[in-house]
Amino acid sequence: MSTPAPPIDDTASATRQRPEGVLRTGWTTGACATAATKAALTALLTGSFPDPVTITLPRGQTPAFALCHEALDDGLAEAAIVKDAGDDPDVTHGATISVRVRQLPAASGIRFVAGDGVGTVTKAGLPIAVGEAAINPVPRAMMTAEIEALCAEHGLAADIEVTVSVPDGASIAQKTWNPRLGIVGGLSILGTTGVVHPFSCSAWIHSIHRGIDVARAEGLSHVLGATGSTSEKAAQAFHRLPDGALLDMGDFAGGLLKYLRVHPVPQLTIAGGFAKLTKLAQGALDLHSARSQVDFDFFLNLPACRDLAQPVKARIKAANTALEVLEITRGLGIDLAGPIAALARETALATLRGAPVNVDVLLVDRKGAIIAHAV
Repeated sequence: MSTPAPPIDDTASATRQRPEGVLRTGWTTGACATAATKAALTALLTGSFPDPVTITLPRGQTPAFALCHEALDDGLAEAAIVKDAGDDPDVTHGATISVRVRQLPAASGIRFVAGDGVGTVTKAGLPIAVGEAAINPVPRAMMTAEIEALCAEHGLAADIEVTVSVPDGASIAQKTWNPRLGIVGGLSILGTTGVVHPFSCSAWIHSIHRGIDVARAEGLSHVLGATGSTSEKAAQAFHRLPDGALLDMGDFAGGLLKYLRVHPVPQLTIAGGFAKLTKLAQGALDLHSARSQVDFDFFLNLPACRDLAQPVKARIKAANTALEVLEITRGLGIDLAGPIAALARETALATLRGAPVNVDVLLVDRKGAIIAHAV
């Protein structure tokens, strides 16, 4: 699972475009931490580091990882791996994932500790308890399996402390959603399969879900999903919402709405620019330019445009962008923003399928001004 960046501005895409051809997969921080754990514990028990070190992932793959650092001292062993995210635009690509292990007193069990650059959970609603190191359940299970197998092989009880560190992790974490989710001090150690699939949507949608979980756990009654930072700032100020209510929807309206269908919050605001919300109004739930397009005939079928003169209809049909259509109709005194916001709200309500979530939609221009509000 790649680590997502904060929402981009509505006015210009800051995301990397998917390159042509076959893309190279990579490894999650959880897989790297597991491999470093196995290497360090092997050295602690045998005096020798396996390099490369091979682990078994949840789906049976057995990748090998080269070590970039190893250290063995009295009762301590440390190994580190440089994360390779493949061709995914992952902010943790190239980060060093370091693990130090030491043996604990009998009956202590396995203990996970947040080292330098790994965050600590401070809010309820996440899959890890408050006060624990931000090492997600699957990476914990992967590391536990390797520890238990090695300890059993050497006739020892699995009483091991595992400290995971990511140098510069605290600064890298500022490019992720960790601060909003209440993960302080650094990155999360993530991954459900151990494999990073380039340009996968799963990591972003997973973060949206966790944001909803945290908002519900904190008792928030109103959350905001915005397509980008300009609309997010405008909507947050309009409704006076706390940072914890911001869900970083981005292009994934469907991922947000389908999760709220099962895990409702009383009030949802959706905010975005004209083009993105036009796609939602058309019924699209993935608003990315590679996966949905504005249909210019859609504008012509709106009541406000049906009786336009043929030359004006031709201009709309030939427009380069949705924003150009908005400017054409504005020049004629026609309000398209209001109907688009209302239809976007209808799509959201239809997707929620009767879940107890009230929805309002704010349409925001490039300067951050609200130009339509559908309730």
